[in-house]
Amino acid sequence: MFETRSRTSRAVLQIVLTIAVIPFLVPIYTMVAKSFEGAGWGNYAAVVSVPGFFRFFLNSAIVAAGSIIIIYIATMMAAFGFSKLRIRSKELFFWLMMAALTLPEVVLIAPLYSTAVALGLLGTFWSVILPIAALQIPFTVLIARGYVDGIPDTLFEAARLDGAGTVRMFWSVLLPLARPIAVALLVLVLINAWNAYLLPKVFLINDDMGVVTLLPEFFRRQYNDDIPKVLAAAVVTAIPTIVAYIALQKQFERGMAAGAIK
Repeated sequence: MFETRSRTSRAVLQIVLTIAVIPFLVPIYTMVAKSFEGAGWGNYAAVVSVPGFFRFFLNSAIVAAGSIIIIYIATMMAAFGFSKLRIRSKELFFWLMMAALTLPEVVLIAPLYSTAVALGLLGTFWSVILPIAALQIPFTVLIARGYVDGIPDTLFEAARLDGAGTVRMFWSVLLPLARPIAVALLVLVLINAWNAYLLPKVFLINDDMGVVTLLPEFFRRQYNDDIPKVLAAAVVTAIPTIVAYIALQKQFERGMAAGAIK
């Protein structure tokens, strides 16, 4: 990481960063400002008074927690195997997994729906958690493998000389050293799972299984929408992910930076 030492370079850098941030801040400011139009805080009171409001948050938390657990375990095991273990044709398997990154979520809805019906998972949280995990694992493995590549092989060789097997090396060597990338994965998966809309909309068919991203639909009407309340619902929906990112910002940036550099 470089440092800017002169006042001029710091001022120029500050101006450049401020200009770069503006396109991201304007939509957020507009959303928050317009959410107070009309009834003001009453818009937020209307959102909180939606039937089953807290159930929506609980359902989103269940989906996010299930996705995080599955993705973390699968990602770290895959990253360990692709990076440190001698597996025949592992590069072929790795790039076959990366090919899955080209598949958009929307084109998989029909086969996923048929699979959920065949397995009896339709209307359960598993019908959302498993597709979310499957769609995100290729990307998280790509990041995690870069991080694991940066861990010296000598540490694993020393553990093997001490009699540690593959499972012990994974549990006692890799996981403790991979905490920064674990936090990065947690934040990424939380944001994606919490903001999931299409999969919960299609697969969670029971009325009591709605997620927070469906809250704005309570204020959509046939001919016109109650825009301030829709935006208020969007703000409320975004609060948990914003708080999580701010709380874990340093660890997230450290993990992402380390995972991007081999």
